[in-house]
Amino acid sequence: MKRYAVIVAGGQGVRMGADRPKQFLEIGGKPILRHTIERFQAFDPKTEIILVLPDAQKDWWRNYCRTTGFLERYTMVSGGITRFHSVQNALAYVKDEGVVAIHDGVRPLISQDLLERVYEAAAEYPAVIPAVPVVESVRKVEGEDSSPVSRDGLVLVQTPQLFDAHLLKEAYRQPFSPAFTDDASVFEAAGGRVHIVAGDRMNLKITTPDDLAYAAALLAISSSSAGS
Repeated sequence: MKRYAVIVAGGQGVRMGADRPKQFLEIGGKPILRHTIERFQAFDPKTEIILVLPDAQKDWWRNYCRTTGFLERYTMVSGGITRFHSVQNALAYVKDEGVVAIHDGVRPLISQDLLERVYEAAAEYPAVIPAVPVVESVRKVEGEDSSPVSRDGLVLVQTPQLFDAHLLKEAYRQPFSPAFTDDASVFEAAGGRVHIVAGDRMNLKITTPDDLAYAAALLAISSSSAGS
């Protein structure tokens, strides 16, 4: 079964307040994006990686790869005006047969266990998404008022989200809608159903400076454990 991994890295890092896009910030001496790519390469070197970057960021990444020798093979495509359009651009390089994983470029701590879990499920289901239960109290705010919301049955959705290649490409032929919050919502809008598997709380999406510090600490702990 052919495996594709579409890694979407179109963030600007506004909430980071940094001098470069967040996917290029470093943890453990490497850009976040490199960690993400390496996790997929370590899991299955035969996976065909398709990296989505805005045109304005490609030269920076090419220069980094050239000067550091990170010259792994992958296809780099241009991002679109929304995530939907970015994934749509990437799918032009995916053949109809196989499994496509769509992953956030700023989730660099995805574990090999989680990758194995989602790919195993993808051999049985046409759409698989990882998620973790909501454990904190939730409230809905309306103006000055708020009310508690039951967290029973609520989950936080993560990536990678895996799909049958043919069905996902069909789903992405429909017109864009603001209701599309992730790839699963695009798939469902086209009539598909998704299967949920257990996610991993370490598989965080780096968005803020606190996330960056937390990810660096987790990476250091992980590296220390691996070396002991």
